[in-house]
Amino acid sequence: MIRIREAIVVEGRYDKNALSQVVDALIIQTDGFAIFHNGEKRTLLAELARKRGLILLTDSDGAGFLIRNHLKGMLPADGVRQAYIPDVYGKERRKRRPGREGKLGVEGMPPQVLVDALLRAGATVLDGPASDGARTRAITKADFFRDGLTGRPDSAARRAALQARLHLPERLTTNALLEVLNALYDYPSYQEAAAELASDPAAPQRSENG
Repeated sequence: MIRIREAIVVEGRYDKNALSQVVDALIIQTDGFAIFHNGEKRTLLAELARKRGLILLTDSDGAGFLIRNHLKGMLPADGVRQAYIPDVYGKERRKRRPGREGKLGVEGMPPQVLVDALLRAGATVLDGPASDGARTRAITKADFFRDGLTGRPDSAARRAALQARLHLPERLTTNALLEVLNALYDYPSYQEAAAELASDPAAPQRSENG
């Protein structure tokens, strides 16, 4: 498995599952054409492109190129790289019949093909945790618990308030929020946002007895 600095955009959860077996990276799903109507996620992708870089890895069929071209047109060009899988005809194991064009998607590609596609696109391979720019350390679930973002009756409301403060999509799961924060912010920046949230009278507050 290789660590990649850029966030990677794929179409669906099966693509994400396949890719997560071979790369350690933030992987974002478009959920197919749903990305066309999801302004929050498009804003998140634009922010990732500016701060971390994005690699678009969609299927090689017409739908995949439609999604790719849509994103290419609305994202900052200097923050986006294009990764392509080859045209291979066949059927993924989970499907009863091939897709409309009969081509395998990202989920059906062998692991090395996916790695090669990312490397050809210019993915930045990281050697270890210290290679990740100036990051002091990763933001962890222990930080979330300490700051009342998990483990409290009002944790969901506190996470929502933090996401609104940082202009992040409101429907992120706890794990997805952790991934996105680590992709966009260093630990001191997270600490600052959490402290501002704690001092905001309008935000949900931690109880004194936990």
